[in-house]
Amino acid sequence: MNAPTSGERPADRPVTYALTGARGGFARTLLAQTRALPGLEPAVLCDLDAAGVLALCADLGFPREALVTAGDAAEVRAARARGRIAVVTDVALLADAEYDVLVEATGSPAVGHRAARAALDGGRHVAMVSKEVDSVAGVALADLARRRGLVYTPAAGDQPANLIAWFTRTCALGLDVVAIGKSGEYDLVFDPDTGTVTQLGDTVPAPALGELLTLGDDVRATLAARARAVAPLKRRAAADYCEMAVVASGTGCTPDTERMHYPVARPAELADVYALREHGGLLARPGAVDVFSMLRLPGEASFAGGVFAVVRTHDPETWRTLAQKGHVVSRDGRYACLYLPYHLMGVETPLTLLDAVRHGRAAGPRAPRQHAVLAGRADRDLAAGTVLAMGGHHHEVTGVDPVLLTAADAPEDTAPFYLAAHATLRRDVPAGQLLTLADLDGHDRDLLAAWHTGRALPAPSATSPTSPTSPTSLN
Repeated sequence: MNAPTSGERPADRPVTYALTGARGGFARTLLAQTRALPGLEPAVLCDLDAAGVLALCADLGFPREALVTAGDAAEVRAARARGRIAVVTDVALLADAEYDVLVEATGSPAVGHRAARAALDGGRHVAMVSKEVDSVAGVALADLARRRGLVYTPAAGDQPANLIAWFTRTCALGLDVVAIGKSGEYDLVFDPDTGTVTQLGDTVPAPALGELLTLGDDVRATLAARARAVAPLKRRAAADYCEMAVVASGTGCTPDTERMHYPVARPAELADVYALREHGGLLARPGAVDVFSMLRLPGEASFAGGVFAVVRTHDPETWRTLAQKGHVVSRDGRYACLYLPYHLMGVETPLTLLDAVRHGRAAGPRAPRQHAVLAGRADRDLAAGTVLAMGGHHHEVTGVDPVLLTAADAPEDTAPFYLAAHATLRRDVPAGQLLTLADLDGHDRDLLAAWHTGRALPAPSATSPTSPTSPTSLN
């Protein structure tokens, strides 16, 4: 079945979607928002916990009779023929339902890739929430979608789509982008009264931060001191690296350093922090993608996992005027930071679904390419036979540190981080060594094939109308 094009579908027909990972936190936010939008409807909800999906939908106010648990293709088709939402536990059953766009949110690299590939082969658009899939197979899936006349896109509400769109808008204004990025998921909240800093549920002593609340004359020295003050807290997450890998594919911006800088910074400081090194900032070169740890006091507003772009200023008087209006401009006037202090998860995702189906639009105009490689270094000596289990809220891989390499710096046999998830090591890997494809056994072969396809695709021409900025403005 082919998804109707924007020219074929009746204007009053609701957009329908299938959702995998339908029991998760993201799924709840999307389903809750769907209830407020008459032009959008769930068609199929897929999750291993079907009872949990039914309970979630009941909690959100979906009538019980609107949902049918379906165990095979015939039951899926029958449910949809009666206008019911089919609840299934097997992604293979998605092929038997009529819907317009797949929202892939399993977080499973292999399962998510299989579901997305099947959706595109069946003529459906794909909104990819599983950044684990996107970091390995996103380039290949986007190319397949293009050849099918379909849309493959990250989903608004997650930082990759938001940041790609923000970068695109910034470039469309003719601004010279120096860095783009986001804040980490959890703020560092410093309490001057107790001399402690709290990150989510963890509180540690950090009295030194009391003297480090401003950047001072030496930006890099202050940032180094702040990092030492909060060293007991784990600020780096595989999810951050994964998201920035997706952003790199969609923008051409690449990491300044493989572990990213992760400065402990306040929003008003970002234009100074992400200045070039010759101007006192962190960056060795322009065109960087990075993550910062948000530092704030109790009661101050959060950056809320939002996104930013640091640009060079042009007319000094223009930016003096904007600074007077509260915009973030560096102390020397060379740089400015434009930012969106939010990401709303599935609350925003309907914008992507409606855009994909009604207008054939993805989050950004560029054809994704493998500008960066999300790889892994052994964080200890790993023995042959070790299973590289993936787990936890941020989908870390046991024994492996994520690193983000430029494509040029990644050896050809580098294993993408999430291809290694749940794979077994064929041989010993010493601490600090990059994982290679030859190190892995038991990984998903279709996912590996997609990785090879994506790496082999040429970069788009600098003069292509799908490129919002030329490579010379980034390097």
